[in-house]
Amino acid sequence: MTDIEIPFEKDRKGHYRFFEILPGALSWFMLLLPFGLSFINIKLAAFFMFVYVLINFSRGMAGAIRSMQDFRAMWQHQKLPWRTMLKELGAGEIPSQAKRPRWHHLAIARTQERPLLMPPEEVVHAVIIATYKESREVLAPTIEAVLASDYNMKQVVLILAYEGRAGEQYEKQAKELIKTYKGKFMDAFAVKHPANIPGEIIGKGGNVTYAGRQLQTYLKKKRIDPLRVLVTTLDADNRPDKRYLTALSYAYIVCPDPVHSSFQPVALFSNNIWDPPAPMRVLATGNSLYHLTMSFRSHALRNFSAHAQPMVALIQTDFWSVRTIIEDGHQFWRSYFRFEGNYRALPLHLPIYQDAVLSDTYWKTFKAQFLQIRRWTYGASDVAYVVHMGLFRKNTVPKLDLIAKIWRLLEGHITWAVGPILILFGGFIPVLFHPKSYTALELPLIVSRIQTFALLIAMVTVFLALKTLPPKPARYKRHRNIFMVLQWVYLPLTTIVFNSFAALYSQTRLMTGRYMSKFDVTDKAVVSEATGSKRL
Repeated sequence: MTDIEIPFEKDRKGHYRFFEILPGALSWFMLLLPFGLSFINIKLAAFFMFVYVLINFSRGMAGAIRSMQDFRAMWQHQKLPWRTMLKELGAGEIPSQAKRPRWHHLAIARTQERPLLMPPEEVVHAVIIATYKESREVLAPTIEAVLASDYNMKQVVLILAYEGRAGEQYEKQAKELIKTYKGKFMDAFAVKHPANIPGEIIGKGGNVTYAGRQLQTYLKKKRIDPLRVLVTTLDADNRPDKRYLTALSYAYIVCPDPVHSSFQPVALFSNNIWDPPAPMRVLATGNSLYHLTMSFRSHALRNFSAHAQPMVALIQTDFWSVRTIIEDGHQFWRSYFRFEGNYRALPLHLPIYQDAVLSDTYWKTFKAQFLQIRRWTYGASDVAYVVHMGLFRKNTVPKLDLIAKIWRLLEGHITWAVGPILILFGGFIPVLFHPKSYTALELPLIVSRIQTFALLIAMVTVFLALKTLPPKPARYKRHRNIFMVLQWVYLPLTTIVFNSFAALYSQTRLMTGRYMSKFDVTDKAVVSEATGSKRL
């Protein structure tokens, strides 16, 4: 069986190092290109910037349309009687008076030709909650959200995966939580991830992998077929929509190839959206919009944060990677190569609610936000892995599909790093070299008109995003609503400082071989309803 684990740092040489360097090298090249072209030929520089801004404007338009589509799909899915539909699926018929979506009728019709994977009542959900030093105030609402699911909890196994290196205080907390909630599930247990396991970096991947192996032992002992089990991984602050488990069961048993699929809900960073500083609220809402958009780009969808995968597939991939800090997105590629390209992430148009970044001080919050996005942008390290596994190792992965995926991965990380900078400032670069040139003087005006129109389109999606906000906490007065709109003046600042700079930092570290080998856990402060004070 092919080894799908990412190489150790000491083994990354030759072509592997070349493709680690490539994302950062191309990003810096793109940033310097307008300066070089302006020096060589002003018209060429203006043409480059105009085309670049126009391409990104077109993408922004497409993204806005997709986000509106997914808002609609998400709202529709949240209104559906999933538990009833699951029973109808098992029975193979729909009551004549019931109003159901067309795809539900088609799914039931297909059961006449291709039986369901299993009866709905046989599906078992294993929910792994990974925690480090999060407080009970963070973890308990997550467990309560799972319990509030419109699903039979006697078909749900809860695993609280905690870190041994966190100390006795958090071990005691994990055991107390399990003691409190154990009787409400099919089963619940805490799994202590030992520190300093050889070959592991300090990260979430090792924690959930260790928990996954304990789950495998548990299922074997209970004689539960792994094919029946869907595993969802949650961070400490992830609260699934109450319909998530039922919809996931539905998607799993009707899927034509469920073992070679993962299921990706929509990440909405809105749990505490009223509490963080304005720049963090802008970033959180922007990230939510991005994940909404990705739900309608099924060809480009990959695992992110909370996601679900069949236990039988996790066993075949030896669970998650223990050598990278981006175990969620990297799991897509591990599965892709384990199953020789026969693997895809399927969208679930239901949300998993997550926290926006918030620490106990403004400075710590800004720092935590930068570190979080820095970790996400370190996904550029997957470029070398995908090229290495796909083009330099023996496999039967479809090469056209592979090349398309490599391109989207590489181009996405380059755009993450340079897009905001070039779009905001690129139009002014030629005029620095040719202050009297008509072409150079006109370019900023043309670019600004495109940007203005793009901003108007973006405000439509922002308005939709505001409709998804949870109710305003009583501790805030009405004027907080105004700030939730005015905060968008920070958009240029946040996209450059927290997105572009974080991406450039990560890519430059990859270029120089300064690998990130420690998972920076994001602070999760809880705001007191009574006093408004923050506590980690």
